Amino acid sequence: MAHARRVWQRITAARDAPLGLAAGLGLVAMSEVVAGTDEVDDPATGFLLGLCATLPLALIRTQPRVAALAITLANALTMAGGLRLTVAGVLAELIVGYSVARHGSRLAAALLLVPFVILAINLPGFLGIGLLALLTGAVLLGGFLRGSDEARARHGSSRAIADTLLEHAARGERARIARELHDVVAHHISLIAVQAETARLTTPGMPAEGQRRLAGIGDTARAALTEMRRLLGVLREDAGAEPDRSPQPGLEELNGLIDEARAAAGTSTRLIVRGRVGPLDPGVELAAFRIVQEALTNARRHAPGAAVDVELDYTRDALRLRVRDNGPGPPPGAAPDGGHGLLGMRERAATAGGTLTTGPGPHGGFLVDVVLPVTADQP
Repeated sequence: MAHARRVWQRITAARDAPLGLAAGLGLVAMSEVVAGTDEVDDPATGFLLGLCATLPLALIRTQPRVAALAITLANALTMAGGLRLTVAGVLAELIVGYSVARHGSRLAAALLLVPFVILAINLPGFLGIGLLALLTGAVLLGGFLRGSDEARARHGSSRAIADTLLEHAARGERARIARELHDVVAHHISLIAVQAETARLTTPGMPAEGQRRLAGIGDTARAALTEMRRLLGVLREDAGAEPDRSPQPGLEELNGLIDEARAAAGTSTRLIVRGRVGPLDPGVELAAFRIVQEALTNARRHAPGAAVDVELDYTRDALRLRVRDNGPGPPPGAAPDGGHGLLGMRERAATAGGTLTTGPGPHGGFLVDVVLPVTADQP
């Protein structure tokens, strides 16, 4: 079946397919008229109408309305004149009805039915009704397939737009992460350069080789900082805004973030802390802060009015972060990784070497569960 469909599509897509089809049906129509010459008084009129009902198919691609009008008039005159309707003419009528409904104007396809509605009402027998039913079926089939094509095109366009927006949002979030990591790493590299220079100048009795090596460390750190700023500084230019000189936020600012969320949502938002609290690596604190910020934003957007708990669990090896609400939770069948907000949180966790899982909470609502590793020298 699939092979036959491919063959048919290849044939109909050929450049001269309409001309060949018109010529073939024209020969069939002439043969039918010749075979029925004994039953009619004017075979010449039958020949003329038979050819007019088939040969205009050659124009189906370039002038579809002209072809449809000519074929419809020829068949209608044949029936109105009491002449024998050829099978070739009927096939041509069905083809133009289907083609106009599929590729042309819906109004033009509907107008093709009007002459046959009139003939079906005024002519006795089932010929007019049968032809009207066949033509109506061809028009409806063409219209249905046209609607399916348009629906697929709209779906493909909507999907492409959604993918583009998602990719754009993901690139923006990655750029933001890169800018913030640039600030964090630049801080550490600057400390390396300063400490190396301080050690070289303040350590009494240091051998010349040691001073040379410390000077090399400082020079290397400064060169790395310059190169990193050259490579990542373009992200600030792409953002189209002035650089933000304020320090990057950390977990000390969580209380202010919780207060803002509580004031914005008008519902309970709690911060629960467990374990021994201590300073963490700036990159880990920044990732945790941004994840909480995004999770609270998602909770306000998707579960308005729901209470939210933010839990920080400090252990020796990791910081476990949970943000959960008591809202309705994700709809059944929802993709667990949908939305650029979740994608951004997952990428932030990955930049700090951690993992993030999201989904329905154990008691309903939505849960964001993050594990961020803590280096061995942290408290």
